[in-house]
Amino acid sequence: MSSPPAPKSKPERLTQAELDIICARHDRLWAARPGGARAVLAWRDLSCLNLAGRNLADADCTGAIFASCNMTGVRLDQANLFGADLQNADLTGASLRRADMRGVCLRGADLSGADMFEADLREGVIAAVDKQTGLRMIEHRNRAGQVDGAILAGANLERSRLSGVTAMKADFTDATLKDAKLVRANFKQATLVGANLAGADLSGADLSGADLKNAILVGAKTLQWNVSAANMEGVLTDKPAGVAVDDLPYGEMLADHARWCESGGVEGRPSIFDGADLRALASIRGYNLTALSAKGAVFYGLDMEGVQLQGAHLENADLRGCNLRRADLRGARLVGAKLAGADLREAQMGPLLITAERLMPCNLAGANLKAADCSGADMRQAILTDADLSRANFIGAQMRHADLTRAQRTGVRGLDGLI
Repeated sequence: MSSPPAPKSKPERLTQAELDIICARHDRLWAARPGGARAVLAWRDLSCLNLAGRNLADADCTGAIFASCNMTGVRLDQANLFGADLQNADLTGASLRRADMRGVCLRGADLSGADMFEADLREGVIAAVDKQTGLRMIEHRNRAGQVDGAILAGANLERSRLSGVTAMKADFTDATLKDAKLVRANFKQATLVGANLAGADLSGADLSGADLKNAILVGAKTLQWNVSAANMEGVLTDKPAGVAVDDLPYGEMLADHARWCESGGVEGRPSIFDGADLRALASIRGYNLTALSAKGAVFYGLDMEGVQLQGAHLENADLRGCNLRRADLRGARLVGAKLAGADLREAQMGPLLITAERLMPCNLAGANLKAADCSGADMRQAILTDADLSRANFIGAQMRHADLTRAQRTGVRGLDGLI
């Protein structure tokens, strides 16, 4: 394997044709075909070139300049991007899992929906041998290690390392930052609306003026952080977001409701959980909770696989991150509900038969289903007007006669051809 060229004061410029040849050889290497070679783009200038959909996993891109490149859907898993310049690059839907992105400049880059699981975005500098000073620091036009103004809406940054990163005014709307290392990060005036920061380490981080509306901070470390003038409306923390489980016998109430459903009203009694915080229950897997009333209740992260919620009133409920696989939600009212990141695979969300001539559809009007997995779900006749379906997965779902009027579909999968 050839070693990357030494850093130069002026990076070597590549043409699109030369880049295409390098990518083709990298593809041959991955396919174990003759003539393959690892892509080495270290210290090269690729500004404004097209890398859309290319496979550059494990490539050496140390110090490379990708400014204003089209990199939509590019695969850079485990690639070495140390000190690379990605200013204003379009990395929409890119895969950068476990990539070394220390010292990378992402100023103005678009990483909407990118997968950056366990990526390393800590600060870093590149040093080159200098005859006079011994070592010379190489920097791009703007300081390396900056994410200022970058768009990371819906990006997966779970367990990524961003300690010390500068991300002023960056857009992390609905991004997943679970268990991320954000120690001393500069997030001044950043947008973190709906971001999942569960378990993240924000010790010493500066979030002054940031917008954290509806963000998830469950289990987050916030020692000596700065949130002065930050918007904390609707932030979900470890503190109860409603009537706590300890204040009412929720476990007994759920069991009573289940008996009431299963006995046709002979035993048990119906229960009302409006405004309740049910997170401490951990699991209600398989419960029969038909016609349950839990308006505005918090179910975040609960295991609800196979739960029966036919005709349930779940308006404005927080079901983010819940396991609702194979749940029965026929005829349920989920108007304005938060279902971002929920597992709804094979869920029953079709109409509920009331009488021979009356069907009650599942109502998800205005609901937030961003990045929800609805693959294989039955959503026939479901009402999804004004719902946000951005980056959700509907592959294999039954959507006949579903109402998608004004639904947001940015990056959605499986709805091709549906009006």
